[in-house]
Amino acid sequence: MSFLQQLKRQAQALQTQQGVQQQGAEENTVATEVACRHVWNYFGELSRQLNVIQPAATQLGLDKRSMWPGMHMTGFRFDARKKMLRDKEVFDYLALGWQLLPRSGDVQRGRVSVNFPPDLERVEKRLAAGHVAHERIEQRHPESNALLALVFDYEMAARAGVIVTADHDAAQLHFRLACVSGMEIVQVSLAASAVTGTTLDELARLIVGEPSRFLAPA
Repeated sequence: MSFLQQLKRQAQALQTQQGVQQQGAEENTVATEVACRHVWNYFGELSRQLNVIQPAATQLGLDKRSMWPGMHMTGFRFDARKKMLRDKEVFDYLALGWQLLPRSGDVQRGRVSVNFPPDLERVEKRLAAGHVAHERIEQRHPESNALLALVFDYEMAARAGVIVTADHDAAQLHFRLACVSGMEIVQVSLAASAVTGTTLDELARLIVGEPSRFLAPA
């Protein structure tokens, strides 16, 4: 076999491999888009219904000593963005967001003091997860100026939401849940084929505080 024939066989094998990879990428893209459309339809309808129901929120608080009054969910909004991938328009992400506000009366203000790193990290993470408006105040010793504690003066109101990011190459959807089942951020990745009406029902149950298997799928 001549060297040219060897190169020809090598090129043919490479073309075959590239064709298989391209076909796999296209199949993953189609599966991901189907899953995104499920989310699109579900979130659109869910936001309309929950804006009417305005369900009660789970009990919130920056720590056990600073629990908030009864809250409810309101102002549900749904949005989605697209991008270009391999000359095709596909979903980039889908987002469902809402506010956590007092069930009655005006928004109250709270104050929490922390002086140890673990407590500080926990409070800061909860403030960030809920986009809670706050002011950070340093308490210092009047003579030595040594830092005694950090005080957070904040509003007892937060924002919550679910952002779903599409990964077309891997045929996955990445769910980022903020302040859904508490003042924390939880991330879950699911195969596109696993994103069904049943799966989204479990997510909806989690959002409204009912028993849910979304964070522990079978």
